[in-house]
Amino acid sequence: MGRSLKDKRILITGASGGLGERIAYYSAREGAEVILAARREERLDALKQRMSDELDAKCRTIVLDVSRTDEIEAVFQTIGPIDILVNNAGFGIFEPALEASLEDMKSMFEVNVFGLIACTKMALPHMIAQNSGHIINIASQAGKIATPKSSLYTATKHAVLGYSNSLRMELSETGVYVTTVNPGPIKTEFFKRADRKGEYVKSVGKWMLDPDQVAGKIVSIMMTNKREINLPGWMNGISKLYQLFPALIEKAGRNAFHKK
Repeated sequence: MGRSLKDKRILITGASGGLGERIAYYSAREGAEVILAARREERLDALKQRMSDELDAKCRTIVLDVSRTDEIEAVFQTIGPIDILVNNAGFGIFEPALEASLEDMKSMFEVNVFGLIACTKMALPHMIAQNSGHIINIASQAGKIATPKSSLYTATKHAVLGYSNSLRMELSETGVYVTTVNPGPIKTEFFKRADRKGEYVKSVGKWMLDPDQVAGKIVSIMMTNKREINLPGWMNGISKLYQLFPALIEKAGRNAFHKK
């Protein structure tokens, strides 16, 4: 564990389930005050109750749809200053580029990119003023290596990585850290929407990451100057090779990539 999280105020978007829920649990176990943000109020309330019963956690909820960027400023004014922002809200839909709808394109960018940027802008002034804070952006290995049937999702995650890398340099003279988390597939509800036919999960199910392991890793680096978390290691190795030899990897991995 890096610096103590006791009494640190942590806002987690997309906290009503999956990875966001597990990050909330692990953060609360470290003594943080957790602010759960998501669209589904009933699930937020249920999670808050469980965390209170099991962990005696300091926890509050706020309904937030990050795609509605015009509402984010008001939400952050209600929340007040935070020490750590985990931009976890996001979704994907796996379809060939020709079949992907413009509506899905718009929705994915609104949530995965514009919402993330808007939340970050609202959190940063206080962090910079106190010269301490941490922005944690949940990106994806998809932001590092492109695969078929995920052109829109991959584009959003490339955008998240580009934004995060630039922001990190802008904040390098401050005490505010920026970390990107680049996991491969995780066993969460994400794939109920992303993989409607179930083909991708069937192909890669045995390699999927445990959300508890991913969440534990994320919480372990909070308030430390960690540039990236890349999971699993073997997939990140392929991503690194892809940066060096893209044509070779695309050719060698053609069959595997098309299993989505």
